[in-house]
Amino acid sequence: MYFTYVLSCSLNKNNEFYIGYTENLDERVKKHQNHEVKTTKKFDKIKLVYYEACLSKTDARKRELQLKTGFGRGYLKRRLENDKNLLRR
Repeated sequence: MYFTYVLSCSLNKNNEFYIGYTENLDERVKKHQNHEVKTTKKFDKIKLVYYEACLSKTDARKRELQLKTGFGRGYLKRRLENDKNLLRR
């Protein structure tokens, strides 16, 4: 299995989403949280807020790219609307 995932990353009071894909979700999230990933190491808090499982690496990568578009970010906003703390900008 491959996973497309979304992290809520916060620095001071600003929240951002980080979107990626991986074969080992637990290990990848731990690397982000331990500041071992260049793109997220500047953030104070990193929390897994959403993921989807895919059968192939190609499908996971396509889904990652979809979620990075304006439509995808709108989908995530609607999908995660019940957790208002994640959506504060």
